[in-house]
Amino acid sequence: MIDVLGYAPIAATAFAVPQFLPQILKLRATHDTVGVSWSWATLTSLNNAAWIAYFALARYWTALVPSSSATLLAGTLATMLTFRGQAKLRPSVLISTWAAMLITAGGVAGRSGLGTLLTAAFILQVAPSLWTAYGTARPTGISSGTWILVLGELSCWMIFGLHESDPRLITLGVTGVTASALMLARIHRTSKEQPAAGWELGWLPC
Repeated sequence: MIDVLGYAPIAATAFAVPQFLPQILKLRATHDTVGVSWSWATLTSLNNAAWIAYFALARYWTALVPSSSATLLAGTLATMLTFRGQAKLRPSVLISTWAAMLITAGGVAGRSGLGTLLTAAFILQVAPSLWTAYGTARPTGISSGTWILVLGELSCWMIFGLHESDPRLITLGVTGVTASALMLARIHRTSKEQPAAGWELGWLPC
């Protein structure tokens, strides 16, 4: 019998590989950083690098592709935001501390130690994005396409986590679906107050 749910990481890959392209393309075209969090992009790259180690230790080989893509593209977005003056000293110090904690946990306790921190990682990762989006009157720089893809990917991880009885992946999925829904709700609400930007994604409707 074919284990359909076991292929959820492949579906997650389809959502994750192009996930940050809408945001990158919008930023490159408009140079609009309003509502886009540098901390979110940086933490996303860092945490996905840690997920690569976790998945490798757990031998979830198919999961390596989306994590690798997110690490690269989120890092690219973080770099673009840095060049546009969005990087700040205090968040940089806090993120460096978090990176040191991940390295220490992985080195001392292996997969279980790394997984324990990664359970809370996505909450830390999306918190700056939610804070920035909801604290900005008109977050015009945010790409809805990126958050639609985040929603799709994290839905797959939630399903796969339930299938594998992996509480870390379940937490990741539930948190991701909730955060994505909140971001999309914010984008939808504020988009009513500004002209529609149908060119934003090109290949993906807003």
